[in-house]
Amino acid sequence: MKRVLTTFLFFVLLILLWAALTGDLQWLGIGPEEPVWNPYVLPPPGVVGHYLWDNIINFKILNAMGVTLQRLLIGYAIGLVLGVPLGMLSARFRSVSDTLGMLALGLQALPSVCWVPLACIWFGQSEAALLFVVIMGTLWSVLLSTQNGMKNVPPIYARAARTMGSSPLHTLIFVTLPASAPFVVSGMKQGWAFAWRSLMAAEIYVSVVGGFGIGQYLHFGRELQRMYQVIGIMFIIILVGLLADKLLFSPVESWLHRRWGTDKE
Repeated sequence: MKRVLTTFLFFVLLILLWAALTGDLQWLGIGPEEPVWNPYVLPPPGVVGHYLWDNIINFKILNAMGVTLQRLLIGYAIGLVLGVPLGMLSARFRSVSDTLGMLALGLQALPSVCWVPLACIWFGQSEAALLFVVIMGTLWSVLLSTQNGMKNVPPIYARAARTMGSSPLHTLIFVTLPASAPFVVSGMKQGWAFAWRSLMAAEIYVSVVGGFGIGQYLHFGRELQRMYQVIGIMFIIILVGLLADKLLFSPVESWLHRRWGTDKE
């Protein structure tokens, strides 16, 4: 509870500082007489909040979030289905590690936005282009984390299973993979972060008719020079990322680390 309160107070103080520097608290006599930044460049939090409230109650932002999350979940799921088996192969066979694993290591360092022009050329301005970028943002991170996780499993686990008559395939699926689960989930969390950033970059540059997502709203705010819209959408993007980490991945990751005795406590 203390940690939650500390975090809450920290962000409240940040917003109050932002309000003071942009003149939103001048009616209380707090802050400089003239805003430090022009409201056109950095709008006050009240203006941003008003924009968010108006677009939430008329469901514009909620509908855009629905479109974006649908794209994210589909692309992320495909990335997981491909990444985990390929990571297992890379951990099991040295030849795969030296080829596909090396390719994954190089492509993971490639910024997500670099995939957007290629996706547009291959798939045009379509949903397929957006899904391709999300998959590329997910796949390599999950592959590498699965590979590293399985390599970090103590060999004694596999030897004990084989001693009790477990076949190599059975040992791989029911012993090595579960034991590497904490590392795999960490990679899934990282893959989610990469996928989320990839989709935002793709939605800014790929305009799909009839399917406007959060990234398109960010793009429109930039084009129309509405900084309050840009900052408001940035808050939505940050909030979704935080909620996914704190409510979905972190509890599972902590439980798995406790389950396998790999936590640092």
